[in-house]
Amino acid sequence: MRHPALFTAALLASLLAGCGTPSQPLPMAVTAAGALQIRGWVPQALKAQVALAAVTGGQETGRWWGSKVSAVALQLALDDSLYAVGMKPPSPETAPRFELQAELLQLDQPVLPVAGVSVGVAVRYTLVDKTDGKTIYQRRIASSDEARFSEALVSPNERLRIANERALRANIEMLLRDLVTLRP
Repeated sequence: MRHPALFTAALLASLLAGCGTPSQPLPMAVTAAGALQIRGWVPQALKAQVALAAVTGGQETGRWWGSKVSAVALQLALDDSLYAVGMKPPSPETAPRFELQAELLQLDQPVLPVAGVSVGVAVRYTLVDKTDGKTIYQRRIASSDEARFSEALVSPNERLRIANERALRANIEMLLRDLVTLRP
């Protein structure tokens, strides 16, 4: 073998590229600029009146390959987003009137993320009035986004993670924009 160092470096890079990369909550949450835009449109009935139920669905990222979205990561992203726009109360002193339920239904990813990666997600959201148990809002929101090859040159799992987070941020922003149109 002529270039053992080059072979070793290529082997190491391929092993590192195979490690699973879980999606993180902070990049999935609505941005500060987005929250500022939405905050002014929140109806009075929803201000500090929305609690978040435990998120269902989702999947933990495997140790060796891929990037998934866990229910816990989505829970934290939704929690941060609701707080940022003023729908979640700053402290749990009084019980909020509404409960938001979320279920991650679908995470569509390419089998082999080669170059640019496109990810699609679908989440079912339900807003329930806790005083009478009525469903105020229910919708399945689907969104997609992508990560270009240049954003993570070595790791296809990192591109999957970036695309997951962007698709879920878009999904959460659509939810929040829907919620501000409600007049409960």
